[in-house]
Amino acid sequence: MFCPFCSATETKVIDSRLVAEGHQVRRRRECAKCHERFTTFETAELVMPRIIKTDDTREPFNEDKLVNGIYRALEKRPVAAEQIELGINQIKSSLRATGEREIESSFLGELVMDVLKKLDKVAYVRFASVYRSFEDVKEFNEEIAKLDK
Repeated sequence: MFCPFCSATETKVIDSRLVAEGHQVRRRRECAKCHERFTTFETAELVMPRIIKTDDTREPFNEDKLVNGIYRALEKRPVAAEQIELGINQIKSSLRATGEREIESSFLGELVMDVLKKLDKVAYVRFASVYRSFEDVKEFNEEIAKLDK
C-alpha cells in the first residue's frame, strides 16, 4: 500500500476492525517514512453475474442502477438507510448464490420486488407499476389486492 502523503511503499497496519456487518475490514496504517497515519477499507471482490435484458442484450451487473431504482421507489418513504442497505446486500447475495454467470433481468426484478415488499408496500407498488408497465388503475388494484392476501 502506497502512502497517500509521500508515496512510500512501506506502511504498517496499526489496527484492524470489521465494519459494515463484517463485509469490510477497516485498517489504520502508518507510513514507515513520514509517519503519517491513514485509513484503508478492504472488501472482497466478488464476481456478479451478467444481466440478460429482455431484448437479449447482455450487460454487466450495475450496482448503481440497482441502488438508484430502489431509492427512487422508496423516495419520501419512512425507511431507514440501514434497512435499504441490508435489502441491497440481500439482493446481491441472492444473485451470487445462483452460481450462474448470466441471469435474466426478470429474476433480478423479482428479487427487487421481494425486498421492496418487505420494506414498504407503497414503494413495492411504485416499483411494480413501472417494472410491470401497468396500463390502468385496474392493474394497480389487482396488485394491491395481492398485497392484502
